Amino acid sequence: MSETEFLSLADATLRQVEDAFDRAYENDTLDVECRRSGNVLEIEFIGNGSKLIVNSQTPMQEMWVAARSGGFHYKYDGQQWLNTRDGSELFATLAKVAQEQGGGAL
Repeated sequence: MSETEFLSLADATLRQVEDAFDRAYENDTLDVECRRSGNVLEIEFIGNGSKLIVNSQTPMQEMWVAARSGGFHYKYDGQQWLNTRDGSELFATLAKVAQEQGGGAL
């Protein structure tokens, strides 16, 4: 994938993640605040102050997630973002992290 294609895909992915957390907030399932600056999306769980960071890494063509439970790297396989270590899918991991850190469903 070219750098331009990656940047477009990464931007769309960050928007999807932000939209998912915004919907969870609006549906009253998670108390979160999202802030995006460029390729970095910071999601703060208001109840406990913990944060989840999702960002794109252009040189590696990966999406990175930093959570209480650790750091995760995801590569696009043509259909979805998969963890480079265990093969888990990005949005499945975000749902799990949202439950663990925020106590609610994404």
